[in-house]
Amino acid sequence: MPGSVAQAVAVQEELRPLVDLVGPGPGAPATVAGLDVAYAQGGDLLAAAVTVLDARTLEVVDSAVSLGEPAFDYVPGLFAFRELPALLGALNRLSVLPDLLVCDGHGLAHPRRFGLACHLGVVTGLPAIGVGKTPLVGTWDPPAAGRGAWSPLRDGGDVVGRVLRTQDGVKPVFVSVGHRMSLANATAQVLALTPRYRLPETTRTADRLSRGALASAEQTD
Repeated sequence: MPGSVAQAVAVQEELRPLVDLVGPGPGAPATVAGLDVAYAQGGDLLAAAVTVLDARTLEVVDSAVSLGEPAFDYVPGLFAFRELPALLGALNRLSVLPDLLVCDGHGLAHPRRFGLACHLGVVTGLPAIGVGKTPLVGTWDPPAAGRGAWSPLRDGGDVVGRVLRTQDGVKPVFVSVGHRMSLANATAQVLALTPRYRLPETTRTADRLSRGALASAEQTD
């Protein structure tokens, strides 16, 4: 892991050219993984969780957790470095290799065009997308109110993602390509993962698992 902000930025700059932003990626993945991290109140403990869902039924078929400490200070734009070691630890514990990674965060929609979804995709070689609850960069027009409506997320003249309405009348989510996916396919996969709620089932299941693992670890302490 990098030891300074300058080193972390240098890693992002070095890895960024390796990102495949074209894809198109799997159109009908068999399995889709959600990745999420929960932090203890004091900030010295985290639980990284990965849940693998059957893409057709959205049932969890595999999961893994990795406990650890944040591996890097909190610096906007360098958030991936805090979570990457623990997330990779959880991914390595899976028995089912997912066809697609869905990160609770951003990919291309990042100040240096290299968010967590890009970083994880390049390091693992797996197709990856980012689904953020809030934007990190960019401007957009509100999409129409109906499920499936979207508008471009633009930053500095670039289209870096889509602002997607996953349910009628709810706040949109922010979808961006991580690695080996097209933006259109990323959008389609997010809609397939949100049949009932605003957030993808991948994110919801990983969030529950990470929070539960963290609570158990804190009780043990």
